[in-house]
Amino acid sequence: MTDPDTPVPRVRTIADLARLAGVSTGTVSRALAGKSLVNTETRERIQALATEHGFRPNQMASRLRKQRTGVIGVVVPLGHERRQHLSDPFFMAMLGHLADALTEQGYDLMLSRIIPDAEDWLERIVESGMLDGVLLIGQSDQFETIERVARRYRPMVVWGAHREGQAHCAIGVDNRLGARLAGEHLIARGCRRLAFMGEVRTLELVERYRGLVDATQAAGLPEPLQLDTHLASDVMTAEIGGHLDRALGTFDGIVAASDVIAMRVVRALMDRGVTVPDMIPVTGFDDLPLAEQVAPRLTTIRQDLVLGARGMVDALFARMAGDDVPSVQMAPQLIVRETA
Repeated sequence: MTDPDTPVPRVRTIADLARLAGVSTGTVSRALAGKSLVNTETRERIQALATEHGFRPNQMASRLRKQRTGVIGVVVPLGHERRQHLSDPFFMAMLGHLADALTEQGYDLMLSRIIPDAEDWLERIVESGMLDGVLLIGQSDQFETIERVARRYRPMVVWGAHREGQAHCAIGVDNRLGARLAGEHLIARGCRRLAFMGEVRTLELVERYRGLVDATQAAGLPEPLQLDTHLASDVMTAEIGGHLDRALGTFDGIVAASDVIAMRVVRALMDRGVTVPDMIPVTGFDDLPLAEQVAPRLTTIRQDLVLGARGMVDALFARMAGDDVPSVQMAPQLIVRETA
């Protein structure tokens, strides 16, 4: 019978457990891994001791020995929009879908919100030795940096736009076509002077503005008014209000660069006595879950984030296995609801 006053030996390492069991560290390692090289009685005794003492092997050390960490880096670069937060509904939706897809494959994720103040910010991430691969949510204004790293670091996939001949693998929607669909929808409603509510400092948003220009040019209408609006929540509302106070009356339809901008535009218009869609119709871009929950429900362009997240993870695992997976550009879909 064990003396209750006798201190219980602390088991922190495999060596501690080996001393307690009276076997070698190699035997303990094989027993904990369930290897048949260790006879059943010894294996069960070692596993029972490990349970009794609450011993858990160092998973990171084991993974590093196998040259695999079991961790994927999920990185949000914010060079163009330093004030934007991870609480943005788009980021939250995409992060949730990526986390679901990664954990289903037995991987953990390490999340980083990056303000790219140093030229080598991405090199530091991919060369850290902590990650098996990297997923970037957005290209921000860092396209050339991503290209530079992608030429030598293969297990990286980006949510974003695709340029012909680019080195990095991007999964995303056809932003230009999506915005063109939104513009064509407003023009079919009778709008003749369109405004684009959004900034044009990133590839994706530049493509959305160009798509709206395509729609107005095809209809023989004036080029849309571009009203610079940041994605950062702490300045967005004030910017929208300022645009409306200065330019209201110079346009009769608004294509917003994102659902969040569109929702705040609708609110600001209604605060000024402008009914949506009767006086000014508004479209968004993303089709976030909130788009069909707000009142009025938002007409928007859907980019399938569930499909996109799974496509990113599938492409990353393929590239981790050595396959040179190409970029994928998904088709956008116009979702007509109440705002347009």
